[in-house]
Amino acid sequence: MEKRKKKLPIGIEDFEEIRKENFYYIDKTGLITELLRSWGAVNLFTRPRRFGKTLNMSMLEHFFSLNGDKSIFDGLEISKETALCEKYMGKYPVVSISLKGVDALNFKMAFRMGARAVRRAASKVQYLLQSVALSESDKLEYRSLLNSNMDEST
Repeated sequence: MEKRKKKLPIGIEDFEEIRKENFYYIDKTGLITELLRSWGAVNLFTRPRRFGKTLNMSMLEHFFSLNGDKSIFDGLEISKETALCEKYMGKYPVVSISLKGVDALNFKMAFRMGARAVRRAASKVQYLLQSVALSESDKLEYRSLLNSNMDEST
């Protein structure tokens, strides 16, 4: 039986796609352990262009998110951290917004593109509107993120 060669993930920034489609992947899931052990209120990721920031954010999103296939972490470094996985994996609603595609010549167009990115991200977690964890005030604010006429204050 011929062993299939893995493909190079050129231009692919989605962690799940890389894992499910058998692309080459250098295991960076140790970052999750590092983040959880040295927790900060804010974590800043600085890397040069084309250095995997978006892929790492996708990995974090898939790890923490309530929905998704957790088997994509099988065999990776983080899977050895069973206590961390049990405590954090798949336990949080995750809202991930990339402004990577916002490329405009003026503020008005950049704002509209940014607002569209926010709406797209917010629409992925509409199940939060049914959550008892959110107050009615929180839900009202959340609904404003889904509004196509979003203003700058929103």
